[in-house]
Amino acid sequence: MAATTLVILGATGDLTQRLLMPALYRLHRLDLIPGLQILGYAKESWDRERFERHIQKGLRAFAPDFKPAEWRRFSRCLDYVAGDLSAGQLAALKGRLTPAALFYLALPPPLFGTAALALGEAGFAHSARGWRRLVVEKPFGTDLASAETLRTQIHRCWDEKQVLRIDHFLGKETTQNLMVFRFANRFLEPVWNTKHVAQVQISFAETLGVEHRAAYYEHAGALRDMLQNHLMQLFSLTAMEPLSTWDADLLRDHKVEVLRAVTPLDAGTVKACAVRGQYRQGRIGRSPVPGYRREPGVARDSRTETFAALRLEINNWRWQGVPFYLRSGKRLASDCSEIAVQFRKVPGPLPGAVAAGNNWMIFRIRPRECLDLIATAKRPGLKLAGHSVVLSAPYARDGEAEFSAYEQLLMDALSGERAHFLRFDEVEWAWRVIDPVLHAWQQGDPAFYAAGSEGPIEQQRLLAPGHHWRSIRLPAGAPR
Repeated sequence: MAATTLVILGATGDLTQRLLMPALYRLHRLDLIPGLQILGYAKESWDRERFERHIQKGLRAFAPDFKPAEWRRFSRCLDYVAGDLSAGQLAALKGRLTPAALFYLALPPPLFGTAALALGEAGFAHSARGWRRLVVEKPFGTDLASAETLRTQIHRCWDEKQVLRIDHFLGKETTQNLMVFRFANRFLEPVWNTKHVAQVQISFAETLGVEHRAAYYEHAGALRDMLQNHLMQLFSLTAMEPLSTWDADLLRDHKVEVLRAVTPLDAGTVKACAVRGQYRQGRIGRSPVPGYRREPGVARDSRTETFAALRLEINNWRWQGVPFYLRSGKRLASDCSEIAVQFRKVPGPLPGAVAAGNNWMIFRIRPRECLDLIATAKRPGLKLAGHSVVLSAPYARDGEAEFSAYEQLLMDALSGERAHFLRFDEVEWAWRVIDPVLHAWQQGDPAFYAAGSEGPIEQQRLLAPGHHWRSIRLPAGAPR
């Protein structure tokens, strides 16, 4: 890697300390980012030594492989500049940049547009001798209108190909393996369609509550926080058509095709296709936890949803008639997350007492990343009876290196690989799917569910006849 500068705006914040710096520290320790200079920028009037102490404290807490000797080598790559988000103060960065520079907006979402515009006005959007890129965290807007406004702000100075909208789910092993497994195995393509697939369930369950994020979460809710971005990405990757060639824009074209083909929701269909909930007091394991309205920073009459579920249908030849169920919630029974594809039952009678199989292919994200295939086989014994068996393949074997989503995406951003970042039309069409639900939920209240449960009972009404939600409760002894 040629000499490159990574500028982190918001370098004293939580995202930088918990996620970005541990990822950069490990990449540096593995010699994967030689020549990278990391320049922190934030409003705190710190010197370089104070910034280094702050980063070291975070690495001791969040980097399990922290070693003092490696830290001393890593710290030589760090520098810090204090200032606000005005072009005049950002100009202080000019003498510290290499021709190739990546600007990472680790800032509160309302500041994305301001920062992008100020960087452009300071002259940092283009370099005659190198490249310039801008990484923008989610959420990209709070609805379609605000997303359009943010795009306009950013595009005043930055070209679309320079903008990397990050969704860390696209850096996860499970997500990338979904593409590889789908398209590298010929046996799967003939059955990946409405003729053989009965339903798809995409779930992301968390035992955590709102924690310290009430200021953000009260204005976001589960629909904006999880479904509009993370789960919509998993949905489009599951349903998209195969690529004729590996190309970042072609990949994103195919994902947009899926979103454009979703049967539009409107005020009349939202009730049948969307459910929201909010957790009340309950128990996570043996520990009592308060209800959402009793969390610090949450309004006592808050109507913010902590659980959201959608039923989507795709109006194209491959998926006509197959329901896709998406759901995510906080304070649920376990940290269980997966993409689960159920195949249709086999036709006709089977010999003896063998029942029609309940076949699922499950891409597990949590508690461990693996691929499970649930099939029906003969039960041992003298009778011709069947039972379910699980064929399980973990993604990583002992001794194989595993990388976090941020490690993967930071490497992609530095190398210019755009396949795992969102183009604006992906963001736009995801908001087009979600916007009618947001508008409908401006009225009324969410259903309530007990903390530690599987969510509100109202989610059952989304299901087609004969379908059942897969349980998110982990069996006893399951790895976490």
